[in-house]
Amino acid sequence: MFTLKQGRTKLMWLPVTASTAITKQKLVAWSSGKLIEATSTTPSYNIAGVLKHTIASTDSDYATSRLVEVEVPVEKFVVWEADVTSGLATSSLGNYYDLTDGGHVATTASTYDIVQCVKYISATKGWFILNIGPDGHAKA
Repeated sequence: MFTLKQGRTKLMWLPVTASTAITKQKLVAWSSGKLIEATSTTPSYNIAGVLKHTIASTDSDYATSRLVEVEVPVEKFVVWEADVTSGLATSSLGNYYDLTDGGHVATTASTYDIVQCVKYISATKGWFILNIGPDGHAKA
C-alpha cells in the first residue's frame, strides 16, 4: 500500500472501470480510458496515482461507471511509504524498482522503474519516489 509521507499532492476524480475491485492506497493506471489497478507490467506513464477509497464488490455502485478519488503528485520528488514484497536493504537506496501489484514494490525487477527507493525501513517497507504519470519514464 502507498501512503503519502512528504510532498504536495492533489485529489482528482477520475473514471474507473465498472465491476473492478481495488483496495485503497494502491496505484491505479489508465486502460481503455478508465482506471484499473496497476500491475507488474504497467508502464510508468500509464499510472495516474493512489486510490483513496476501497472499491468493493459489495458497493451499491460497483457495476456502474463512475468517478473515484485518486491522490496525484503535483511536484517531483513526492515521497510515499510502500510495502515491499521482500528483499529491501540499505543498499537499495537510489535503486529503481517495478511493482508486484498496485500495492507492493518488487525488488527483483527493474524493467518499468515505477519507484526509486529513498529510505530503508525494513526488508518489507521503505520510502519511494514515484516515477509515474505524464513525466513517468524509464530512468536515464
